[in-house]
Amino acid sequence: MIRKIVLPVSVFLFVGFMLTMIQLKVEMPMLLLERFFKGGGWIEIVAVSFFGAFVVHKMQNVRESGRWRKIIWTIYSVWFFAQLFLGIFASDIFLLTGKLHLPIPAMMIAGPIFRWQKSIMTLLFLSTIMLTGPAWCSQLCYFGAIDNAFSKGKPVRGPLKNKMVYKHGVLLLVILGAILARVFNLSMTWAAVAGISFGLAGFVVMILFSRRQRRMVHCSAFCPIGTLVNYLRFVNPFRMVIDSSCDSCMACSAKCNYDALNITDIRNKKPGFTCTLCGDCISACKKNSLQYNFFSMNPANARNLYLFITVSVYMIFFAMGRI
Repeated sequence: MIRKIVLPVSVFLFVGFMLTMIQLKVEMPMLLLERFFKGGGWIEIVAVSFFGAFVVHKMQNVRESGRWRKIIWTIYSVWFFAQLFLGIFASDIFLLTGKLHLPIPAMMIAGPIFRWQKSIMTLLFLSTIMLTGPAWCSQLCYFGAIDNAFSKGKPVRGPLKNKMVYKHGVLLLVILGAILARVFNLSMTWAAVAGISFGLAGFVVMILFSRRQRRMVHCSAFCPIGTLVNYLRFVNPFRMVIDSSCDSCMACSAKCNYDALNITDIRNKKPGFTCTLCGDCISACKKNSLQYNFFSMNPANARNLYLFITVSVYMIFFAMGRI
């Protein structure tokens, strides 16, 4: 009983501490309630910290973890786009800086190249990868939650054909497009049109392919940020491994929306390149063959540490995540 309490309490204290530092140290009010009335940020800190403790308590249960991950991911995406809508049509108080930016993940790559200057969002993205590995793609990306909604159901059997070709092709296209836009001094208006068009193309992929394949085709084969995450995740020491008790029953494959647990991956005893460490597969494995790995740490402790980090980061994003 005591061990089950430790993780929620740890998340509550850590999230509360981090948000308190933001409340005290950042001159411009960053917490939304603080912008509405003085002292509102403290109420928000307590509420978000309790929410984090509640969520991690639910996710400690392996069988419930996948369901709660999708619930909070959806909540974050709805809250993010609701604030964007309110910021455009109601008041810029709902915008993080008071200025509107395109809420399209690919812009974290294209934007800095086109403007040739560092981006706070890009730096935040990279630091998040260092902390949580690929959890950006399974818990923090507002576009990913939409792709997840379109991909509900048992995935079509077999790997996504030409997935690696599409992934790298789109990434190179975005980088090359940004370079050419800068070289030819494309106006900000046309750059915005290009960014919006790319975002709409992503929605088309979700509607036509993710819905049909019942797996996240947009995130696994189209999104250039997803491809970067697939490579950059190796800077983070967390891994998902498949131990020798696995009998290749393929139950985990039916839970994987990222096309990372095909028969070849399972025989190789590790999830494929597009794994996001979401952990949904663990709930499907009756032999507990799939486990989190963190150096020589016990698998159960490694999973708890991963939950602590990812849920804590999620809660900070939930409190701060605005355009």
